[in-house]
Amino acid sequence: MVLVLNGVLQKECPPDTRSLYHAHPVYRDTAAQLLAIPNKVIGPVGLLYVQQRELAATVPMDKSVSILGSDDTTTCIIVVVRHSGSGAVALAHLDGNGTDEAVSTMVQRVQELALGYPEGRIELQLVGGYSDPHHYSEELFYNIMTSFHKQPVEIDLTLACIGELNTTIRGGILWPMIYGVGVNVKTGEIFPATFPDKGPDLPLRCAKFLTGVTQVLDIYDSNLGLLRIGPFNYEPLRGVDLWLEQSDDFILQHLSTSPEVEPPHFVMQIRATLKYIQDNQFPAVTVFRDNRPHYYRRDEHSGTWQPVRY
Repeated sequence: MVLVLNGVLQKECPPDTRSLYHAHPVYRDTAAQLLAIPNKVIGPVGLLYVQQRELAATVPMDKSVSILGSDDTTTCIIVVVRHSGSGAVALAHLDGNGTDEAVSTMVQRVQELALGYPEGRIELQLVGGYSDPHHYSEELFYNIMTSFHKQPVEIDLTLACIGELNTTIRGGILWPMIYGVGVNVKTGEIFPATFPDKGPDLPLRCAKFLTGVTQVLDIYDSNLGLLRIGPFNYEPLRGVDLWLEQSDDFILQHLSTSPEVEPPHFVMQIRATLKYIQDNQFPAVTVFRDNRPHYYRRDEHSGTWQPVRY
């Protein structure tokens, strides 16, 4: 009983986005404010990009990260948890797998990073998901809200730009209005954004959700300024050779939850991931030797992530 909506402690979660907006119209206003901000195209310098089934947390004085961000959401939801006193912030890109564990980790990380700072509230912002024909986003919204409701601390929902409020109609098809957001780590400002450069090891990171790795991975150590990928393992993907022979349209129709509204680079990214899985069928052997993560540190001159050799 710890979810706070519009300043009021809730006994139970709203069952869907429509109920939330009906009972608390203030969320329509805050969503409209976010939608009114022009979309920014963010480059790699100072960016920590969070892929689907990943999370990351940091603090305002982080010298390596100035923006946390994620995009390409369609039916997924980007979750931001922030401590108002310290500015400690966590961002995750959730698709329905590993939600409970990810939510607990985000709250725990933000609380740890906020230790010793003035008191503040833990604030929750949800962006992404739209009125998709299969109601994937609605189901995910309810799962996320339920997970936060189970937490042993009060959590203030301050923004929910999802469902009908993040949906427009083009050519008779329902489309998401915002595909991604960035968070300014120093100020906590959230804004619509796209990220052409999604950081290192992208095919490996995408391989998680094509091969059924359900865990949401924490990819950043803010104390050391290290981006950390893995280790994780997956089984060889049956029929990967066959998948790679298929047409772009076939891949789009069968490997997307929302084929009508995917961004243009979706199929290219999926093909690169399938090729990676084909080349690395046993990542515990070929990718994460000795069970070691891939570490990256921000290069002071170029501002981009560079591998750390051990």
